[in-house]
Amino acid sequence: MTPAEKNWAGNITFGAQRLRTPRSEAELQEIVAGATTARALGTRHSFSTVADTAGDLVSVAGLPRTVEIDRDAQAVTVSAGLRFGEFAGTLQENGYALHNLGSLPHISVAGACATGTHGSGVGNRSIAGAVRALEMVTADGSPVRLARDDADFPGAVVALGALGVVTRLTLDLVPAFDVQQWVYEDLPQARIADGAGFDEVMSAAYSVSLFTDWRGGPVNQVWLKQQVGAAGVLQAPDEWLGARLADGPRHPIHGMPAENCTRQQGVPGAWHKRLPHFRLEFTPSNGDELQSEYFVARRDAAAAFEALDRIRTRIAPLLLVSEIRTVARDDLWLSPASGRDSVAFHFTWAPDTEAVTPVLGAIEEALAPFGARPHWGKVFTTAPETLRTLYGQYAEFEKLMARYDPTGMFRNAFLDRHFPHHEQ
Repeated sequence: MTPAEKNWAGNITFGAQRLRTPRSEAELQEIVAGATTARALGTRHSFSTVADTAGDLVSVAGLPRTVEIDRDAQAVTVSAGLRFGEFAGTLQENGYALHNLGSLPHISVAGACATGTHGSGVGNRSIAGAVRALEMVTADGSPVRLARDDADFPGAVVALGALGVVTRLTLDLVPAFDVQQWVYEDLPQARIADGAGFDEVMSAAYSVSLFTDWRGGPVNQVWLKQQVGAAGVLQAPDEWLGARLADGPRHPIHGMPAENCTRQQGVPGAWHKRLPHFRLEFTPSNGDELQSEYFVARRDAAAAFEALDRIRTRIAPLLLVSEIRTVARDDLWLSPASGRDSVAFHFTWAPDTEAVTPVLGAIEEALAPFGARPHWGKVFTTAPETLRTLYGQYAEFEKLMARYDPTGMFRNAFLDRHFPHHEQ
């Protein structure tokens, strides 16, 4: 690797000695068994140093690309390095769908699951919540398969690459469905000022996202993604809860081209063409940016919004856009939605780490009363001792790390900082 090798946003320069791209699982096993330290690399969309290493970066993108649908089990097994946009169409052609997708179809399935990435919807778990089995290569080069009925499984799905290099995942499927998407503008902030109002807004469609610039006044945009049901194609009213139906396609970031985004204005389309915000063939979001995200219990959504609104003058000057989404609870140990229905406050920042870092501290202080959990793959400054109090199985995960990786093969500075009690 060269010193110029960076992540997607350009805020991380990888310190790895080499980038290895094995073409078979046998080659991957040989690479891992012969390495001193190694880390799995996905599509480089993490903004934190979770994937960095001073040893070898290992990409599974070169492994054989498989999409195996099991109709009897209503499941699909896919290569870990596949991007969602590369296999969702195959599911659709066979009459199936995933229950949820993130805003970007550009990310790999393994990377998304390892960090707890998600879409939105009060009834929709994160993408990792669909995992029913995973296969990985562990520190000595041995293959391991874990399924939902295995005791280690809840700790192994959102595992930050700490247990091994994931090679394949088996995901739950649902019947294929169509979605209509509308954008409403200028939702009065009073509509989400209490828990009942917030739930009314966020429960209005299969997937709902709020976009705000934290400059006071109404919420800039509400994206409603409604599943097309037995009633057929729906018509959207010109006004909804005091917000106006957009008169054309919109991008979440003011001034960015709307053609980068998935089709809006109620035109029905397959689930994988509507649940993401951005189209696979275009650069997602802004590109040159930083991102952070914090999860609190959904019951605290209105109070958390009010707490952030009180520091909006700190947030707004550095912000490109902020998105608010809901995530249903799961039982995965390190999932930011573990054990509680959650609301996620996402921030897309100007690419200025020095200026953004103190603002993150202010956000974390404002959200501390609500036990805010940061997204593992985005920038945050939450102290390790605080993180330890936010996850009920934090110590159990450290024991799992010690058992699967006793020599610290997959450890890096990120894991050393946030899980310092690893048993060597």
